[in-house]
Amino acid sequence: MNNIVVIPLILPIMLGIALVFLRPYVKTQRVISLLTMVAIAVVSVIMLGRIQETGIMRLDFGGWKPPFGILFVADSFAVLLVLTTSIVTAICLLYAFSSIGEKRENMFFYPFVLLLVAGVNGSFLTGDIFNLFVCFEVMLLASYVLITLGGEKAQLRESLKYVLINVLASWFFLVALAYLYGTLGTLNMAHLAERVAEAGQDPILTTIALLFLVVFALKAGLLLFFWLPGSYSVPPTAVAALFGALLTKVGIYALFRMFTLIFIHQPEVTHMLIKGMAAVTIIAGCLGALAYKDIRQIVAYNVVIAVGFVLIGLSVSTEAAFEGAIYYLMHDMIAKAMLFLLAGTMIYLTGETRFDKMSGLIRNYPVFGWMFFVVMVSLAGIPPLSGFVGKVLIGQGLIETGSYVLLALAFISSVVVLYSLLRIFLNAIFGETIISIEDETPLPKRMLTPIVLFAICTIALGFGAEGLSSYVSDAANTLANPSIYIDAVLGGK
Repeated sequence: MNNIVVIPLILPIMLGIALVFLRPYVKTQRVISLLTMVAIAVVSVIMLGRIQETGIMRLDFGGWKPPFGILFVADSFAVLLVLTTSIVTAICLLYAFSSIGEKRENMFFYPFVLLLVAGVNGSFLTGDIFNLFVCFEVMLLASYVLITLGGEKAQLRESLKYVLINVLASWFFLVALAYLYGTLGTLNMAHLAERVAEAGQDPILTTIALLFLVVFALKAGLLLFFWLPGSYSVPPTAVAALFGALLTKVGIYALFRMFTLIFIHQPEVTHMLIKGMAAVTIIAGCLGALAYKDIRQIVAYNVVIAVGFVLIGLSVSTEAAFEGAIYYLMHDMIAKAMLFLLAGTMIYLTGETRFDKMSGLIRNYPVFGWMFFVVMVSLAGIPPLSGFVGKVLIGQGLIETGSYVLLALAFISSVVVLYSLLRIFLNAIFGETIISIEDETPLPKRMLTPIVLFAICTIALGFGAEGLSSYVSDAANTLANPSIYIDAVLGGK
């Protein structure tokens, strides 16, 4: 029955390949892509229930017991992110149906979206660091295509930077893998954790840990985020929403997995460095969000702020902080996708990218205007929307560890997020409209509906936090107590 663990990886790969041969049948591709996401969401819910009943699930390929074979591991942390990924992707696909354009749809848009999701899900579920590298590359190869889809000049310019940075990060990843394997003789995550605990995290292993920190910091946009704002501003709106919601989260997940399971014995080096990097990332993201009037840049820098904020939870490593980080990750995936869709739709309606050249959109598009208000207060962490729970729990973790400077910085970042989005709301959404009835661009219901669905999700996540608490608590408990993961993987070896 544990075969279900690999479905979120195998299903999008198989159907993504099948869609290549269905290129002329765009409507069929749409239906299959959407149903694939729904199926993965259903499978994720089933897995969450089974994990609550029987514990962490493990699938060994070819009958090879760990640490020798390829395996996939489903704990509550990974599966919650897989579930959120499927929901976000399904809604972004609904938006893409009416916005991406037939030209891009005929350029294998849907197969590459499914391959992107396969790489993301595989990264969440793998129990082996080399397969983490493989799944990263599947995700990145799909993203290389999606960021250039359409071949516009700005896309090609920013994609060069994006590809070069990720190729460099992948090279460092391989170097780190080689040193890790040469030192410990294994790449199974649980076995690595066991070996590091037995040998002690000596200076060599700490150096390797720092190399992994650089790799995943590049991929998550932690401190080394200079590639992110431009790369996330140029793709089509649906693609930008997927990037903003998913790609940095895979790097964040990898950091959590590595520094709560394997490299946990020198926190005065590794975790203090993460703390400093997270603080600088928040400050830089806040400055960027305040400096620009281009709404795409403001949204991109809000992604940077969220990366730093979530990784504060990793740096203090209390169970409350882990719970807050998990809640906030799920919230941010939904809210950032919604924010990217809103920004892209504003540009579609006005033909402008700067908020000071827009005004009174709520007069012409009232539902759309109030959707922006919903995501603004959600990202600011105002109760009872989804951002509130995560921020409170991370704040609790900071208080428990006496990290009052980080607590103040986290509070200030929430104010900056609110202010940066409030500037857009007051200038572009509120005020007197500058669009006459004759010049008003129709807003199709098929574009508005996905935005409303995201709003429902962020409201439901806020009000339904208690219903998710058992799953989030289980995920945080596994992160705080690595022996649970190690025993689940190696207990039957």
